[in-house]
Amino acid sequence: MRASEPGSSCGNRDAIEAEAARLLARLNSGVSPEEESDICDWIEADPSHAVAFARAESAWEAAERLKSAAAEITLPPLQQIVSEEQQRRLSRNIMVAAAVAVMLFIVAAIVTVRTFSGVDRYETRIGEMRDVALDDGSILHLNSDSQAEVRFTDIGRKVRILKGEASFDVAHDKARPFDVEARSALIRAVGTAFNVRMRPSIVELTVTQGTVTVHSGGSMGQKVAAGSGAVIQPRRISLTHLDPKLIGQRTAWRERMVELDGETIEQAIGEFNRYRPAPILIGDTRVSALRIGGRFRTTDSREFLSALQFSLPIRAVNGEDGSVMLLYRDDEPAAADNGQAL
Repeated sequence: MRASEPGSSCGNRDAIEAEAARLLARLNSGVSPEEESDICDWIEADPSHAVAFARAESAWEAAERLKSAAAEITLPPLQQIVSEEQQRRLSRNIMVAAAVAVMLFIVAAIVTVRTFSGVDRYETRIGEMRDVALDDGSILHLNSDSQAEVRFTDIGRKVRILKGEASFDVAHDKARPFDVEARSALIRAVGTAFNVRMRPSIVELTVTQGTVTVHSGGSMGQKVAAGSGAVIQPRRISLTHLDPKLIGQRTAWRERMVELDGETIEQAIGEFNRYRPAPILIGDTRVSALRIGGRFRTTDSREFLSALQFSLPIRAVNGEDGSVMLLYRDDEPAAADNGQAL
């Protein structure tokens, strides 16, 4: 690791990441099709936009995992809040909604049974990684806290990612395409290697070998070749060219490593928390925007925490439950002005 002076490129990256965070918040709050299209256009406009949006997704995902259970709130009786007529309407609406929900559940259950009967399920706990040799010679690699279902037939090979991240080394078999489902995304390969990460609002695809075809919702299939990736949304696929460094960063987990390249501390701990039963937390907002780079083992976050405290004005405080709180250290103003460690 080495300290570096922040430059104009850093300021530009901050602006891009701020815009990515704003657009992600809009997307998750519900937008019109036109607004969603505008957001997708922004993501597609520049590879740095797609990378920033994926990082914002990672931070969002980490925040969702760290939310504590909401405190119970005691409300006054319903009749004190709404009128009798409003109560009748509310009851009617609840009954209709319940009936629709039951019907949708039955349909979904039927589809699931027909599509994925006789499946093999594989999963990993937090901090665990797993390599699974499949019957056709393909290999499924599961990252921490991930789940996948596999079903092979005489005419096809199908994998459904239920959560987390998976990487595939697909055995060549022209007669049986290899399909990977992740939410609305359908990724089809014959013999290739690729990585799929499920984030809160998107599916992130990285192709490292060969070519895959991607479908999402009613969108036309798009080919994604090695050295490229895609940000997949329910009705949109945004293709991006990825430089080798970024591909290495996305797939470093296969080597049990986290690779950072100027990410903020908030983004960095979001990555490490994927592998920790007890989280790293930020106890001072001044810590969040500091940046760090380096390569660290997923199995030993102490190395990462030591690097933070050595190179940045950060103090780590251990909690009794195994969590770690990051606080700003005020005794090094020069380091605070620098604001980076790489």
